[in-house]
Amino acid sequence: MMAATAHRTDLIASLPPVRGRLSENASLAKVTWFGVGGPAEVLFKPADADDLAAFLKEKPKDLPVTVIGVGSNLLVRDGGIPGVVIRLGREFAKIEVDHADIICGAGALDGNVARAAQEAGVTGVEFLSGVPGTVGGALRMNAGAYGAEMHNVVVGAVALDTQGNRHELSAEDLGFSYRKSAVPEDWIFIEAHLLGHAGHAADIQARMDDIKNAREDSQPLRTKTGGSTFKNPEGLKAWKLIDEAGCRGLRIGGAHVSEKHCNFLINDGDATAADLEALGEEVRRRVKETSGVELQWEIRRIGVSAKGGKP
Repeated sequence: MMAATAHRTDLIASLPPVRGRLSENASLAKVTWFGVGGPAEVLFKPADADDLAAFLKEKPKDLPVTVIGVGSNLLVRDGGIPGVVIRLGREFAKIEVDHADIICGAGALDGNVARAAQEAGVTGVEFLSGVPGTVGGALRMNAGAYGAEMHNVVVGAVALDTQGNRHELSAEDLGFSYRKSAVPEDWIFIEAHLLGHAGHAADIQARMDDIKNAREDSQPLRTKTGGSTFKNPEGLKAWKLIDEAGCRGLRIGGAHVSEKHCNFLINDGDATAADLEALGEEVRRRVKETSGVELQWEIRRIGVSAKGGKP
């Protein structure tokens, strides 16, 4: 423990001054929807984009940096995350709607963007009310639901590279494909420009209500889960493959496959990240064995195991 504490102190001392907040050994289980996982060695909440850019420019070159949002589609392993974890706060959550143009920070909740558009009579982004997480994560994975994806509405975005340089990205630059973008993994999104079109607030609200009802009917919303676990293989549905492999209700430790929607993993309350990841891998094994299809994780898994080694 003393060595670990000394290491954290050395890390803090090596970091540039910031206007935001730096916290040592910060719990991440409290901010992820699964409610599991080890701590961030250091958690950084930048004051604004300039603070973040200056930090990236001045930080040690070999410093591991990880960016997280609200932890809706994230599994942090039990050993935590070495280096600095960056979490964008309220300064990155602003939303402005001007006619059909929607400018939003990467830290804005997807649902809040949908609601702001609805209030302004802008349609086209209702699907975001059914996407858990933030705009930054939605950009990174070309998030989609209920017949639409980010590539349908994104005009452009702003990102910072590893040196803190600002990049104005067009929709073409983003290179969207199914559940991914072509932007380098170590760049950090800070803003998005979406484009909808004029609509009637009541009609937009009705569509959002339909999405809400559909989610409540089909997904285990009031549980400790991380959303859809696996990507849909081309032309197939992951949940159906999982069900056909006999995995509905399958359990490992404190984790189980949802009986309501079997592309969701559930923390019963005492699961570890290792339980959840092992369960996901067992599901993948059984699906491969029964169908020949190799499921790909949609949930982002980061950090190290409880034993301190990489998985």
